[in-house]
Amino acid sequence: MKHLVLLGGGYGNMRVLLRLLPNQLPEDVTITLVDKFPYHSLKTEYYALAAGTISDQEVRVTFPEHPRLNLVYGEITKIDLESKQVLIKDNDAIPYDDLVIGLGCEDKYHNVPGADEYTHSIQSIDKSRQTYQTLSNMPAGSKVGIVGAGLSGIELASELRESRPDLDITLFDRGSRILKDFPERLSKYIHKWFVDHGVEVINSANITKVEPHTIYNHDDAYPMNAVVWTAGIQPNRIVREMDVEKDGSGRVKLSPHHNLPEDEHVYVVGDCASLPHAPSAQLAEEQAEQIVQVLVKRWKNEPLPAEMPQMKLKGILGSLGKKQGFGFVADRAITGRVARFLKSGVLWMYKYHNG
Repeated sequence: MKHLVLLGGGYGNMRVLLRLLPNQLPEDVTITLVDKFPYHSLKTEYYALAAGTISDQEVRVTFPEHPRLNLVYGEITKIDLESKQVLIKDNDAIPYDDLVIGLGCEDKYHNVPGADEYTHSIQSIDKSRQTYQTLSNMPAGSKVGIVGAGLSGIELASELRESRPDLDITLFDRGSRILKDFPERLSKYIHKWFVDHGVEVINSANITKVEPHTIYNHDDAYPMNAVVWTAGIQPNRIVREMDVEKDGSGRVKLSPHHNLPEDEHVYVVGDCASLPHAPSAQLAEEQAEQIVQVLVKRWKNEPLPAEMPQMKLKGILGSLGKKQGFGFVADRAITGRVARFLKSGVLWMYKYHNG
């Protein structure tokens, strides 16, 4: 009996389960999924959880059930590639025949003094809960700084504006304009939304230091009652500690078949993998589709293609509160209610297929 172990119940490994269960899993294969929590979390919606516009239950999806799927809840402490086992805190080690590492990412603070200690996060469900507690309990008129105007920062700033119109919100953007890698029309639309709704946007920002109740942009002090950091990610600590080849961002370099070049039984999916696109839930799912194809072929002792098809992403969709949104789909910028409707539809479909 072969043993497939999935580390992390994120978007990538959920897609692996969706494709293998209930009918695609070979009779001689069992699966163990290891995660800290007894549910899959919708990380793309953590911004709304932190802003207080959705409940905790709305970002949770139960894991599937299957006679040959074993769920282990615990904290992973080490991946031992030599002995082919995963070490779990206060639990027995888990041996594997094939391993898919999908442990996600953590905040990257770019060596900014005080950023780790004095800012809040939305990179995990437990940290998003803590951020919600801070933001929801702040007195009227409190100042909130959000560092980073990528998708997470934009959505958090807009959702928090609708949730707490009494707060003074400042969004610090390192770029010359919001979403500078996308059409200028999108940047202008988002910027105008923030202006119209009283969110200050500071472009070309460079955060040099964070202290309790103060953030420094180009060494200019900005008093803040709370700061949320959305300005970069890095692979999970467990992956950073692995002695394997990585790229300049610390992500694991892989073969064309998504496994370690020196070990065809160890795959990396999602934010920890070195891929030609920026990390995203969509990318993790696309990669997982190919990993399943490779696994099944190897289990059947069938030859693999020399190269896998190029992964094609459908685009991005973002929200500006509950009624407006933006997106870039099929090389076309979309804004307004249509974009928001599309994002809500994608989320509903995801929950429907995975819930």
